[in-house]
Amino acid sequence: MSKVITPREEDYSKWYNDLVVEADLADHSAVRGCMVIKPHGYAIWEKMQQALDKMFKDTGHVNAYFPLFIPKSLFEAEEKNAEGFAKECAIVTHYRLKNDPSKPGKLMVDPEAKLEEELIVRPTSEAIIWNTYRGWIESYRDLPILVNQWANVVRWEMRTRLFLRTAEFLWQEGHTAHATKEEAIEETKKMLDVYADFVENWMAVPVVKGVKTPNERFAGADDTYCIEALMQDGKALQAGTSHFLGQNFAKAFDVKFANKEGKLDHVWATSWGVSTRLMGALIMSHSDNNGLVIPPKLAPTQVVIVPIYKGDEGLKKLAEVAAGIKTKLNQKNITVKFDDRDSHRPGWKFAEYELKGIPVRIALGERDLANGTVEIARRDTLTKEVVQIDGVENYIANLLEEIQSNLFKKALERRDNLTTKADTYEEFKKVLDEKTGFVFAHWDGTPETEEKIKEETKATIRCIPLNNKEENGVCIYSGKPSKQRVLFARAY
Repeated sequence: MSKVITPREEDYSKWYNDLVVEADLADHSAVRGCMVIKPHGYAIWEKMQQALDKMFKDTGHVNAYFPLFIPKSLFEAEEKNAEGFAKECAIVTHYRLKNDPSKPGKLMVDPEAKLEEELIVRPTSEAIIWNTYRGWIESYRDLPILVNQWANVVRWEMRTRLFLRTAEFLWQEGHTAHATKEEAIEETKKMLDVYADFVENWMAVPVVKGVKTPNERFAGADDTYCIEALMQDGKALQAGTSHFLGQNFAKAFDVKFANKEGKLDHVWATSWGVSTRLMGALIMSHSDNNGLVIPPKLAPTQVVIVPIYKGDEGLKKLAEVAAGIKTKLNQKNITVKFDDRDSHRPGWKFAEYELKGIPVRIALGERDLANGTVEIARRDTLTKEVVQIDGVENYIANLLEEIQSNLFKKALERRDNLTTKADTYEEFKKVLDEKTGFVFAHWDGTPETEEKIKEETKATIRCIPLNNKEENGVCIYSGKPSKQRVLFARAY
């Protein structure tokens, strides 16, 4: 194949960009900062959606859809949220175009079509949803509301990167309403566990669950919980967030309910979301210089069968055997593709499927038929083995589980090797510059110290891990007392 990927060791950033494009996951578009998700990339995203959607529904949530546009007055209602997103907002100011009289065939904004009130293109949906909930909630009988929506959002970005940071991206956002603070906090933590379960058991990426510092929490939240993952280059990536919103949005939109005693109180809220950024996490966690590596649970095609033949008669014999293998694998809910295209040679196909990350490849030749065997190649280790056709479906089912497990194990070992304790600021900076990865270090708890460390090292506090052990020490920066270490890293 003519497609070439820059080696990771040479230029990690270019390796990532090359891989996304060459593996047919996504492409740049004519709209600055926006991407085209190609069929192969979107198929992986659909697998993510399907798994997460089932998890949401299994925990009692239902899907709905809310408008893309938010009136500016509604967006301003919760001040912290509005201030936090103001610089990223795209705004609709007019509702019509007209022909440009000075430039035939061109269009211009009709100055007489100015909207009475500007519309914000949603960067997040709390404002429009809580304005809607005001009409849905009257008493405790209407609670809880457990709603999720799959949607696109726009956050204006100047420096973009496919999947990781784009002006428009796809995501899901859950928005729930509760009668008590305790119930809302329980929901927030429950959804964090759902995300951690998905990322670890489907994406095969280990995560650290924690809570954000006040500096890093979601604008408008009382607390933000997160899962943090570590990529191959030692940078962290926030893989999901779950926010306890307190009564902030209920108060901003005057959403009250009558409790069992008949007294009025403001509703308690949560919101939580993951986005197509997870695609970036998947790519950077497992892939190599040969291309993409997809965990079997998220692979749209888990097995590809490539015939090696001479002439139509040879292909016909192989196709019959391949059909039998395919049927048996399908019965085990394994997705299979039989690639009988005559436009490319087998070697080209091998390279293509390696690049696209198909977990298992079966090579089936006329000599194999005579021996009753097939050659099986696994994408994660790039190893091959000759296996009997009889019972091959059981072998592959076990192999897919082994690949899924192996990918998680490798990622966990890498994360553990790139997690370091630092007791001094000099040691802290040295680890960041030379080793990279997660750094556990003491912090005095002040936003001023957190900001100084960020300014000087570009490292942020990724989270305060849940169930963190108390440990007396001194802050690496200020020397003030500290009762626990927190997790620092440079991040995407």
